[in-house]
Amino acid sequence: MYRLMRRYDALKAAVPFVSPPYATALLNDFPDEIKQAVRVMPSNGLVSFNDKAFREKKIYIADDGFFTMFSFPLLKGDPKTALKEPGSIVLTESTAKKYFGNQDPIGKVVLFEKHKQLKVTGVAKDVPSNSHLEFDAVIPLSNYMQEDSFKGWMNNNLFTYLLLNDGVSKEQLEKNLPHFMDKYMGADMAHSGAKFSLSLTPLSGIYFETTAEEFDFVKHGDKTMVYIFISIGVLILLIACINFMNLSTVRAVERSKEVGLRKVLGAMRNHLIWQFIGESILLTLISCVFSILLLMLLLPMYNSLLGYSLTVSWSTWQIYLFLASIIVLVGFLAGSYPAFFLSAFSPVEALKGKLRLGKSGSFFRQFLVVIQFSISVLLIISTLVILNQMNYVKSKALGYDKAQAIIVKMDNDDIYKNRKTFINELTANSNVLSVSLMSGEPGGYFDIHTFYVENKPDVWRSRTEFADFNYVKTLGLKVIAGRDFSAQFKTDTTSSVLINRTAATKLGYTPEQALGKKLSDKMHDSTKRSIIGVVEDFNFMTLKENMDALVISPAEDWRVAIIKLKPGNISSGLESVKNVYNKAAPVYPFEYTFLDQKFDMIYKTDIRQQKILTIFSGLAIFIACLGLFGLTSFTAKKRTKEIGVRKVLGSSVQNILLILSKDLLKPVFIATFIAIPIGYFCMDKWLQNFAYRTTLHWWIFVLSALIIFTIALATVSFQAIKAALANPVKSLRSE
Repeated sequence: MYRLMRRYDALKAAVPFVSPPYATALLNDFPDEIKQAVRVMPSNGLVSFNDKAFREKKIYIADDGFFTMFSFPLLKGDPKTALKEPGSIVLTESTAKKYFGNQDPIGKVVLFEKHKQLKVTGVAKDVPSNSHLEFDAVIPLSNYMQEDSFKGWMNNNLFTYLLLNDGVSKEQLEKNLPHFMDKYMGADMAHSGAKFSLSLTPLSGIYFETTAEEFDFVKHGDKTMVYIFISIGVLILLIACINFMNLSTVRAVERSKEVGLRKVLGAMRNHLIWQFIGESILLTLISCVFSILLLMLLLPMYNSLLGYSLTVSWSTWQIYLFLASIIVLVGFLAGSYPAFFLSAFSPVEALKGKLRLGKSGSFFRQFLVVIQFSISVLLIISTLVILNQMNYVKSKALGYDKAQAIIVKMDNDDIYKNRKTFINELTANSNVLSVSLMSGEPGGYFDIHTFYVENKPDVWRSRTEFADFNYVKTLGLKVIAGRDFSAQFKTDTTSSVLINRTAATKLGYTPEQALGKKLSDKMHDSTKRSIIGVVEDFNFMTLKENMDALVISPAEDWRVAIIKLKPGNISSGLESVKNVYNKAAPVYPFEYTFLDQKFDMIYKTDIRQQKILTIFSGLAIFIACLGLFGLTSFTAKKRTKEIGVRKVLGSSVQNILLILSKDLLKPVFIATFIAIPIGYFCMDKWLQNFAYRTTLHWWIFVLSALIIFTIALATVSFQAIKAALANPVKSLRSE
């Protein structure tokens, strides 16, 4: 199963939205290759039943084969016929309960957008969290097929999913798609000056499809971050294994007599090895049980941190195979070195209590500590860099005024039909500074159109914004050449545009030289318009993208309103806007977002990653310090007599503390120097995801080193001070 992708510029990302005729034409032209095609159009609208009305934001308008192609189970209704009739609707279980309570929803009639009666013909099980498609209701596409907007090839507003016949590969179909495009889109491509192409994305590849993430409004994930967090999980597990190996070997003396006795009684070395590995696997099994209990306890908190629900498929065999593999792998990894180490003891020396661990064992333990703290320092550096980048992005001047501005979507018939009244009443309101209608707010989506530009032989591509005359004023943009739109110039509505500085530069002009040049939007109305003004660049896209050319046209394609409120009494201003909205669209709930909250919405994934990485870093440091604490305890105990003799001979507590700490902190020092260049390389790569990024400041690495040394020193000092303060008489007497 595949999703059809459309691309019109080899340098730009492919998008999943295509026009309705594609599916019909593909089925007609490729009957041997395509078994089924289903179109899905994301939508929203007002759904009401009796006195209950809700603005449903997850509505799919789909072909009647939706529930036969996709495996969304219906609790009630027939998947083959649920969407056959135009006047039908399928609700999810929770949505049906919202409207009908415990009543049987089948046969009930709801109103969609105040006038369309739809009969409930099916109830689907709530969509699982691991689906890229998320819906609360599905309406048949046949309701809209006679509308003009559904007949044209240039109105790209829906997804098309294709189920190929057995034995047909993706490549077989894709090689025929260029001819298909020439056949149906040749005239449109020639007129617009754009070259469109099609490709197929496997259903399993959509979730990690980064090119369509900002376009399709379905759930996506970042494969790189998944690998990063898997790696962090493995590294934390490795730190824990190192702790087990270290503590097992330093406690070898306590088990030496047991090993010696077993060897005297005839135990072979391989028997002892398997005994110790078996003990390690048993401990891992017990730990696994505790981890599952912790998972169940902490999963709601983790879901809250992620922003969506994770589910564990306990009914599938793969999860148990994974757990069994982890238990065996970790058991062997953690237990193998101690097993070989302990089983190699000489029985005579072990039984006499004259066992010596040797320098090689000490060197290996220090090597393991270096690995532990290298991982910890690397995680600290990563956390500080991400935190610094998020602060940089958040504090960067974006070039427009986002304070006290709210975004209201023009997404229903009532508000759109009454938009002039809505704007006029808001403009006259004492709590409102200005109002502007536009096709997309800063940080939103801006279409790329093709233009013919005066004295330029090649087609020119630019982002577009369709906005009214208050656009520059409401966003506080700076006009650096020419003038703003003005009602005093009657031709501005039909024959004028503004561009940004980058657009002028890409056209090969200075802002002043660009004034008066004519261009025409071949994908909109082909009207020749003159550039009357140039605005300073402002970040209308995310800071992960470079500044792009922007053409601001007063042609109507208005999807949102930005309302600038007067400072001082925001709540009163919001109440005023709500009252005006309710007059213009009385049935629809008033919904808004603040423009300055757009940051959190755009970068919410990065912010969540920062929080998770902080937690993981803290966990890694804690586990590493547990191991260091154990090593310190062992070292202090092993050197009890030495400490007693030094104190008798006049050594101070500070000198003893320095002696004990020096050897234990040396691996931490080495680990820091190893981790810093690795951290620099990794985080420099991560920062390349942002067009606007902070520098890797030296203080980040110094602070990381200070943090890890402070924590390690505190860990070591606790036991070292305890040993240094002990009464030397008691320690020497015990010896």
